[in-house]
Amino acid sequence: MRIGDSLKGKRVLITQSEEFMGPVLMQAFADHGAEVIGDPSSLVDPAASAAVVQRAGRVDVLIANLAVPSPYTAATGVDDEEWRTVFANLVDPLPRLARAVLSGMIERRSGKIVVMGSATALRGQKRVTTYSAARGAQLAWTRSLAVEVAPHNVQANILAQNFVENPTYYGPEVRALPAFQERLKREVPAMRLGRPEESALLAVFLAASEVEFIVGESISVSGGWA
Repeated sequence: MRIGDSLKGKRVLITQSEEFMGPVLMQAFADHGAEVIGDPSSLVDPAASAAVVQRAGRVDVLIANLAVPSPYTAATGVDDEEWRTVFANLVDPLPRLARAVLSGMIERRSGKIVVMGSATALRGQKRVTTYSAARGAQLAWTRSLAVEVAPHNVQANILAQNFVENPTYYGPEVRALPAFQERLKREVPAMRLGRPEESALLAVFLAASEVEFIVGESISVSGGWA
């Protein structure tokens, strides 16, 4: 059996489906026969996550694809509004989504949660303390959630990616900058951007029922950067 065949007919909910890794994730899961429910809604409103899950119906796989442009503020200049905005977009939706999907997954003794995170949580950088902290919170949350739900045959994992082509962080205007190309050569051992399909297919792998012994892992997809 090919890994991913088990996704045929599974209902896969992908949040913020028009941003970050959303479009390529939708295509990758559809290619593996899943019934893909892409929801482009912002999840900042406290009631939004439950509403998204309610509209989706049964959710066999949740892909928590959350994104917000990263501020580049020096640590001395980070104010409460910046901190709160980033966490409201990247962290606060996670427990709300979990509350909405886990009761069904636990009852069925089957479910997958994959968080599309960032390798900025794994390596220190200047001027991204807010963003790195939020992505780090995603990582810690996923690890703790995973050990709690694993006895119910529900697996949660997180992809920690960076330097992967996507419209939110590495769009055409960024890729065209000579300074960015030099940074790639200097900082990324692979010396290129990751193809979005490379990350999306790893999400497919983690979501497949053929793979149920990977629990609470943060997997770096960054060409050796992290």
